[in-house]
Amino acid sequence: MHAHARTIVTLTRTTRGPTAGPAFASAQEVARLAGVSRSAVSRAFTPGASISPDTRAKVEAAAAELGYHVNHLARGLMRQRTGIVCLIVADIHTPYLSRLLDCLSRSLQEAGKVVMVLNAGRASGNVEGALRQTLNYRADATVVLSGTPYRSIAQSCLDSGQRLVLLNRDDHLPGTANLSVDHARAARTAATLLLRAGYRRLALVSSAAGTPSLTARRDSFLAAAGQAGARVVVWEGGATAYESGLEGGTALLASDDPPDAVFAVTDLLACGVLDAARHRFRRRVPAEIGVIGFDDIEQAGWASYDLTTFAQPVRDIADWTVRLVADGEVEEPGTRVFEAPLVWRSSVARGA
Repeated sequence: MHAHARTIVTLTRTTRGPTAGPAFASAQEVARLAGVSRSAVSRAFTPGASISPDTRAKVEAAAAELGYHVNHLARGLMRQRTGIVCLIVADIHTPYLSRLLDCLSRSLQEAGKVVMVLNAGRASGNVEGALRQTLNYRADATVVLSGTPYRSIAQSCLDSGQRLVLLNRDDHLPGTANLSVDHARAARTAATLLLRAGYRRLALVSSAAGTPSLTARRDSFLAAAGQAGARVVVWEGGATAYESGLEGGTALLASDDPPDAVFAVTDLLACGVLDAARHRFRRRVPAEIGVIGFDDIEQAGWASYDLTTFAQPVRDIADWTVRLVADGEVEEPGTRVFEAPLVWRSSVARGA
């Protein structure tokens, strides 16, 4: 070959189909294949945009052939909205929080939002780091299911244009939306039901978590029982888990003056109390001991427990959260409190 000869390499772009490699088709290529304008392609993938059915069909067929997908993130950044909603949750393994997370994520996705779940672990202090991460992704909104966000980090989210929704928190930061359950009313109802059913030696079982929800249930139950002249023995300790309920129930029933009724501030704790009563002390439920829980988790309805409890309004919380993070649905966030309806089962005798 001549010393000055050159090797010429020609690079060509091949037509891309759905099974092609990492290269992506452009909207202009879709428009060319469909025989329409570039703006028609944009309208075809914009909900509510004006476009004829025939044109939409041509665009969708061309997009499928080329393997074209709309870059919603880029589109959102141009409009200063990403469509991302971050859900921050700790204790994700617990039945109630996993059910709430499932319902929230599905509802948000159905509303066209992109859901990002940040697991804050079992320590509420991890919420600060998780909340800070949402700034890196330019999320439109953040929903804190558990843990307490530091005011400075929460304010940073608000200053960046995020909507911040706090679920079952007692820290009402300016500019945030607070959704909570009427824990106090439910706990007062629990005390009234037990006393009306003829139980006299009341006890309360809680964990050492000290969250606003659990604290409100404990304090309201004690206040209602005290107003009725009843004395309540309190056992608190451990994680908010079945094992803590089992331990607490065992300790209470092994005492010199065991209770004949227990309000456990969550269903997991209540299930542990029931197992301690039935299997370790052979107590008949509800004749010799009555138990009330809170949350109405799936296990509460199992035949082994058949637990009287208060249902968390998961669907209502999810629906309202979607309204809060959807553009223009709610002008003033504020606070909204949901009722937790009583679910009667056989773990408590019915009173007069």
